[in-house]
Amino acid sequence: MFRRLMTFDEARRVIGEKLKLNVLGEEEIPLLEACNRVLGENIVSALNIPSFSKSTVDGYAVKAEDTYGAEENQPAKLTTVGIVNIGEKPKISIGKGETVEIVTGAPIPKGADAVVMVENTDRQDSELHVFRAVTRDENVMKYGQDIKKGDTVLKTGQILNASDIGVLAALGFVKVKVFKIPMVAVLSTGAEITEPGEKLLDGKIYDINAYSLSIAVQESNGKPIYLGVVQDDKVELRKALKHALASADMVITSGGVSVGPKDLTPQVVNSLGKPGVIINGIAVKPGKPTTIALVGRKPVICLPGHPTSALLMFYLIARPIIQSMSGRPTSQVKTVKALASRRMFSARGRRTFVMVKLNPGKSSMQLAEPVETGASGAITTLAKADGFISIPENHQFIDTGEEVIVTILNEAS
Repeated sequence: MFRRLMTFDEARRVIGEKLKLNVLGEEEIPLLEACNRVLGENIVSALNIPSFSKSTVDGYAVKAEDTYGAEENQPAKLTTVGIVNIGEKPKISIGKGETVEIVTGAPIPKGADAVVMVENTDRQDSELHVFRAVTRDENVMKYGQDIKKGDTVLKTGQILNASDIGVLAALGFVKVKVFKIPMVAVLSTGAEITEPGEKLLDGKIYDINAYSLSIAVQESNGKPIYLGVVQDDKVELRKALKHALASADMVITSGGVSVGPKDLTPQVVNSLGKPGVIINGIAVKPGKPTTIALVGRKPVICLPGHPTSALLMFYLIARPIIQSMSGRPTSQVKTVKALASRRMFSARGRRTFVMVKLNPGKSSMQLAEPVETGASGAITTLAKADGFISIPENHQFIDTGEEVIVTILNEAS
């Protein structure tokens, strides 16, 4: 079935060369829907922010020179001539020896160049005693101090967060241009698979993969299209895959990629269009049957049916593809150094990924303890693991106490 297993590094190189992944274009969306999306344009300010000089404290707007020399026992004495409220243009100006009451965020009136905090004053009717001198521009945010007209405040490719959305709102945006999110069709194959919610008959199992992989697509910033379960039948599978390709930018399947008589997915995918299958098996454990095709410009990732294998290979292969298509930089995964708690063997000639849990050790380094898989179909293996160790193809084993690099699974977003 497998013409030639590619090494893991070969497979990644072929993916990079053949898929030539580009973003899918841009779309304009409401600002309130833009958080965690990738910005599709440079944002150049058409405004000065703030658009007026304003007070940063509650207090009194003054001419700074009128407060020079003010002390606790010898306050400066000023005459209060009015008040400036927030949200209104000042209708008053101050002269020498005069002041106006002002609140945080209110515009600085003409003639004033500083604000004295209310805590440093005492007022009797219109007479204000100032017990601390201020300097010019103290407690004032000046016109254009935050953002100047013409400044590039956000750049293409940024992942928008709450503060970025706030900047856009401050500039008057109600919509913003972002890169499109890839639509990813997800389906499971297998005569033994039953949709959750239906009666579970003897010999059947509920569909795990379509659900876990759909959520993995979401976590990778794609939009899953759940297509459910397809039986191991060429006609039905071909029909389902054609529908998937017509409705999505990428397709992910699970099951039907090994060497059994019902493992039809690679040959059916290969018949759907050129160039067809570009990778038909990877020299890894788990995940050897993983098959990758390209139908036109749309990637089709065919994962093994075993839940642990499917999720791990999604993480290693599919996730970076989805991120590239969305214009998002490939996640920088977190790794930690640890000591192997016991000997871990590789599969001869294959890159081996060993799921491990990190436990405290006697030294400052943690111990990497292999997670017992029980069986290759166990869904709990990844849930129990903190990460994985990669054993190269040419290594027979990792010995007890050997220093290893653990890739952390739950911090790869």
